[in-house]
Amino acid sequence: MRDFFIQSFEMIVSAIVVIAAIGVFIGGLVMMFNAQGGFLPGLGIWIVGGIYVLFLGGAMYLGLGIYQNTKRTADAIEALARK
Repeated sequence: MRDFFIQSFEMIVSAIVVIAAIGVFIGGLVMMFNAQGGFLPGLGIWIVGGIYVLFLGGAMYLGLGIYQNTKRTADAIEALARK
């Protein structure tokens, strides 16, 4: 049951990162073609938003990676203890 929740969380993280990236792209386009915006503010949204998505996704995937590494380490220690 625990693996189900971890795998579900991985899918949710992937979906969040994709939706955030699409949102940043669309937001930049809207700003570029908005009468009150312009090319540079739209480019700024792409740059800052892209960095934000990288940090957001990276932090979430880092947490998942720590879990996976801890699980592998525990499995390896159990295998050594059986010998």
